[in-house]
Amino acid sequence: MSEPDFWNDAERARVIIGEVNDLKQWTDPWKQMTGRISDLRELAELLQAEEDPSLAEEWSREIEEIGSSLKALELRNMLRGPDDQRDALLTIHPGAGGTESQDWAEMLLRMYVRWGEKHGFDVELLDQLEGEEAGIKSATLEFRGQYGYGYLKAERGVHRLVRISPFDSQARRHTSFASVFVYPVVDDTIEIEIRPEDVEMDVYRASGAGGQHVNKTSSAVRLRHLPSGIVVACQQERSQHKNRATAMKMLKAALYQKALEEQEAEKSVLESTKTDIGWGSQIRSYVFQPYTMVNDHRTDLKLGDVQAVMNGDLDPFIEAYLKEFGAA
Repeated sequence: MSEPDFWNDAERARVIIGEVNDLKQWTDPWKQMTGRISDLRELAELLQAEEDPSLAEEWSREIEEIGSSLKALELRNMLRGPDDQRDALLTIHPGAGGTESQDWAEMLLRMYVRWGEKHGFDVELLDQLEGEEAGIKSATLEFRGQYGYGYLKAERGVHRLVRISPFDSQARRHTSFASVFVYPVVDDTIEIEIRPEDVEMDVYRASGAGGQHVNKTSSAVRLRHLPSGIVVACQQERSQHKNRATAMKMLKAALYQKALEEQEAEKSVLESTKTDIGWGSQIRSYVFQPYTMVNDHRTDLKLGDVQAVMNGDLDPFIEAYLKEFGAA
């Protein structure tokens, strides 16, 4: 067998093994759940035959645990999209409003980092452009872990903030907007053709934290895909080579998402969110004053503890979104 055939067979085997493992991740929990329910029935029969307070307490505890497990399986059943199991790239851009919106974008960045860390994702800041006075002009996060894209696709859209501005000397209430876009990370099993002549690369000195080496050398990389106009940047690594590799991965993810939109325009959710970052386009509102409320306008879910949400407690909103739209 020739070397090219050998590597093709090895790649096919790797893909098949990955698919089998993915299927096991679906079937094994249901097998375990079936066994637990069977054990619970036997326990109920024992309780019917003879009262036993300790056995009844165990039965009640098991009922609660099974209920929680069934809820988790139900939610996971919503993650059946072809890319839901992939890692995710999440980008944040402030709307008009200068410092106000840039500060709000940074608040969202912190919120998503906390959510990811709470759920065991490996969260990495790939790129961040600082605002002049406060906040950020843009940021890109990568979430590495199972179903990162499946969960975070619920966050795609415009997020609106209402609060008394800390930057207003008259303490007036301000409304700010920021957009969040989420893309599935494309691995080597998906071929995205990028011609070298279609990519324009700029190098520049990284801004922000990163040590003397980062700030004194032109290690940051910006890639512009000329046919699509997509621009990505990475400045988190000390090596220009590593930054270019990461930026290329970001570009592939963006082009893959764009290709999906073009193939399934009638089902494109992402495209429908690419509206002006302003009034009437928000998917969720975060109100700090005169009352506290987070309102998701797609699912009508409202929560009063805005601080908990800003600390990464996004699960109720993600679950509500997936139950309504996830299996579509």
